[in-house]
Amino acid sequence: MTYDFDLFVIGAGSGGMRAARFAAGYGARVAVAESRYLGGTCVNVGCVPKKLLVYGAHFADDFEQAQGFGWALGEARFDWSTLISNKNREIERLNGIYRNLLVNSGVTLLEGHARIVDDHTVELGGKRYSAKHILIATGGWPQMPEVPGHEHAIGSNEAFFLEQLPKRVLVVGGGYIAVEFASIFNGLGAKTSLLYRGDLFLRGFDKAVRLHLQEELNKRGVDLQFNSDIARIDRQADGSLLATLKDGRVLEADCIFYATGRRPMLDNLGLENTPVQLDKRGFIEVDEQYQTSTPSILAIGDVIGRVQLTPVALAEGMAVARRLFKPEEYRKVDYRMIPTAVFSLPNIGTVGLSEEQAKEEGYSVQVFESRFRPMKLTMTESQERTLMKLVVDAATDRVLGCHMVGPDAGEIVQGLAVALKAGATKQLFDETIGVHPTAAEEFVTMRTPVSS
Repeated sequence: MTYDFDLFVIGAGSGGMRAARFAAGYGARVAVAESRYLGGTCVNVGCVPKKLLVYGAHFADDFEQAQGFGWALGEARFDWSTLISNKNREIERLNGIYRNLLVNSGVTLLEGHARIVDDHTVELGGKRYSAKHILIATGGWPQMPEVPGHEHAIGSNEAFFLEQLPKRVLVVGGGYIAVEFASIFNGLGAKTSLLYRGDLFLRGFDKAVRLHLQEELNKRGVDLQFNSDIARIDRQADGSLLATLKDGRVLEADCIFYATGRRPMLDNLGLENTPVQLDKRGFIEVDEQYQTSTPSILAIGDVIGRVQLTPVALAEGMAVARRLFKPEEYRKVDYRMIPTAVFSLPNIGTVGLSEEQAKEEGYSVQVFESRFRPMKLTMTESQERTLMKLVVDAATDRVLGCHMVGPDAGEIVQGLAVALKAGATKQLFDETIGVHPTAAEEFVTMRTPVSS
């Protein structure tokens, strides 16, 4: 049978873009449908604008610390509208780059909502297109609990477009988005509270990392309220919000920001017209080759709910393009030793197993840990401390995990991820000469385990 396209991609986010561009480069006839914005969550309402806001929030520290180095500064003033306007302009520039990348690679870009009609057919704008393969890369969407008054709260999408910086913010959630936005709002001058229903945020991260970040956020004045959850939200006559907690307490705020998880974006996708199955969490179920229960329909990225990170979606998109159109270059995505960063203030960088995970998996572990005040801060009043930690298999000396909380943690851990991926031992770390004076050299100078 002859099809209009060899590959029809629904969603022009990180994974969909990568699959489309490389498939076209391999000679396939490719179309991409996008109903919102090119670049997906990451470029528009995720990683990129978030990091720009984190940079903005960090200047408060820079101005304060400059005095210790002899700089006498005038009164520093922050303007939210300038930050948001400049952020918007940068995102528009990136959208243009993504558009050019697609069009110049020979991909047909269709702007509108695509709906699957059957195993090989997609409908968009009243027109139907046939495809040998259909790739779903529609990503995720913020999920907000339906407590009474939840319509008065915002999610991460809306946070990037607030007209003004709220004076008082309640951030609800315990994941990386919650701690990042708590850091952003606090750093930019808002009175910020972080509410989480559990005992401690960042579940799944190394406990030392979680506790260290708790200490640092407390130092910065973030009001951390664990074992707390909102029962209802009411708007007052003056526009402010009252959050009634499940324990009966009432908190007042100008903005309530929910970061309580993301769901797969499957709205009006037409999956009911196919045998495609969802898993118990509601994500699309796929095999190792990203095929759904319908072989002609594949899915990648956040919509399959594996590792919801942009670089992972990119790797999955590449794997799909290669398997379908360049099989001699195909290789499976390796989900082990994936490094990640949390751009809280201070940053977190981590790769490999936490101490708790290593023990659960049966390893006999040695733990090497260092906490210190960064050199840059020794001439300032700041009491921020950096944490560095290595989790080592006592039987083989292999480094199982590497964790850091401190300035540029993500930048430092990226290089160490290569070492862990290659199976580096603690002896190799010890034999590596450090770059002096840097914080990073601490990872190769820790000699005495703190526990085993």
